[in-house]
Order: sequence, then structure tokens, then C-alpha cells
Amino acid sequence: MTYKAAIITVGDAASRGGAAAAEMLQSAGFEIIYTSGVPAERDTISAELIKCEYERRADLIVTAGGTGLSHRDVTPEATLDVIEREIPAIPQAMLHYSLDITPRAMLTRAVAGVRNNALIINLPGSEKAVRENLSAVVPALGHAVSMLAGR
Repeated sequence: MTYKAAIITVGDAASRGGAAAAEMLQSAGFEIIYTSGVPAERDTISAELIKCEYERRADLIVTAGGTGLSHRDVTPEATLDVIEREIPAIPQAMLHYSLDITPRAMLTRAVAGVRNNALIINLPGSEKAVRENLSAVVPALGHAVSMLAGR
């Protein structure tokens, strides 16, 4: 079964994080049904997450960017605004994996959770960090969305 994924790049339009996420998810068997870029504004990010889940019917929604410490990094807050259940082990797995690469990994504030039947995961914005973080969790994503779909 092929699952549908949506990718939202937050903030800097020059970020390659969204493209890296698309490449890795396609390689893992996900169909990329939607990509977008949104400004780093909490309400805009939340609305885009809802759109991906409700209108686009994405099984997996990945954000790239906005998980750091600056005042404009509001992706985790926007995600918490729309999810029904948090899945803390996903960001923990990404953190554990990334800490072996750089101590700066501990500065992430990424969130993962469920909205209806969609899994939402926050990733950092840089291409390198997206690849590292997704490497930690991509083996479990197919099973996760399958469980959410009731299969």
C-alpha cells in the first residue's frame, strides 16, 4: 500500500530541507501529494497543517524548518495547536540519532503527533539535518501510518 505524504517548508524559501524530505520519503515508498512553503507565522503554519490533513488527505505531514530557538521558530507551537495526541518518542529518536552527529541537536524543539488519521512530524530546516532526522525514523513511518489507517 502506498501512503500519501505532504511536505511543508517553513520560513526561508531557499531551504532545501523540504526537497530532501521529499526525496527520502519517496525512496521509502510514500507518494508526495503536496508540497508548500509558508511564512514562519503560527496561524499560517497551523492552517497549512489542517489543510494537508483535511483537504489533501495526507497520511503523513512533514514540516521542514522553524524548530529552533529564534523568536520566529514557531512550528512546534503551531503543530501543538492542531494535533490531538503527541508522540514524544519520534522527536526523541531523532534527537538521540542526531546527538551522535552534533551537540547542537539538543537545541531542537521538534514535535510529532496525530491529527485524525494523519501523522505530523516537525523536522529542522537544513538539508543535512532533515536527512539525519528522517534517517532515524523513516523505517517506522510506514507502520505508523498503517496503524493510523486502521490496517
